[in-house]
Amino acid sequence: MSLAQLAEALDVSLRTMRRYLNEIRRQYDLESVPVRGGGALLWRVRPNEVARKVELRRTQAYALLAARRVFEPMRGSALFDEIDMAVTKLLASAQRPGRGPNAGLADAKLEDRFLYLPFAPRNYADRTEELDDLFQAVSDLRPLTLSYKSATSDHEERITIHPYALVLHRDSIYCVGFHLGHGEVRTFLLDRMRDTECSYQERFQVPGDFKIDDYFQGELGIWRSSERHKVVIDFDAAAANYVRTRRVHATQKLAGIAGGGLRLTMTVGSLKPVVSWVLEWGPRARVVEPPELVDAVKRELREALSAYGGAAVETRRRGRRA
Repeated sequence: MSLAQLAEALDVSLRTMRRYLNEIRRQYDLESVPVRGGGALLWRVRPNEVARKVELRRTQAYALLAARRVFEPMRGSALFDEIDMAVTKLLASAQRPGRGPNAGLADAKLEDRFLYLPFAPRNYADRTEELDDLFQAVSDLRPLTLSYKSATSDHEERITIHPYALVLHRDSIYCVGFHLGHGEVRTFLLDRMRDTECSYQERFQVPGDFKIDDYFQGELGIWRSSERHKVVIDFDAAAANYVRTRRVHATQKLAGIAGGGLRLTMTVGSLKPVVSWVLEWGPRARVVEPPELVDAVKRELREALSAYGGAAVETRRRGRRA
């Protein structure tokens, strides 16, 4: 069968089919099959290469199916195609009738009633090639060359990185890797990657002490700096129960305060994501320290109010009171 015929038989794209063949070449021991002179060259997987299988109970299959929408931003990529094929197999296994009087009734369409819904998923339809290259580089420990424009730069630059990990954080895709030009580990957003090129001649090693948790700080996003800030925030009684059931940050400590409220203390890196997070709480949260965080929240509130003419209204009120 030709490449196109194989892709048609499996109902996948040519790009995905090439990826499958590369995976077979890397992971399986192939042997040639005798053919007539002048005929097509045939290869097969050796009989001793047993396909890998994972036995799952129906409840385990449903648990995995619940998280399938996590991968929705990857739709259109070869990586998503592979995940989707695995999900289809899980679904077929989970939907087989069980045993007992409620077989086929109690769990009817459970895959649509027990699932994770992304908060605000990105659309990576125009980044599928970059995503495939990134995943290939991460999985095979290959250097990745790409054009990248950071949030703090006005121009795009061509860089080479050693991608250590691919992270789906707050429904956006990030890569944590070693920037060869700057000689340090950084976090890269897939949205800003372009013209990626995975090397097939070189490899790298992930440092033994590398931990992905060192680069993300819970709900507060990416840990971008070596700075450390002690943050103290008071929540009123209405918000206390919700905060008490959440693990916002690995360093957090909670203590009750007067009126049924709650005090959250934690040590973070960058204060920038904390500002937007505090503002989400509106009047339910008040920053106690550090002073620079208090000032940043106040500044954001003043600017937001001025967009609605609030500053002018307040000025007129003060004038009347005077």
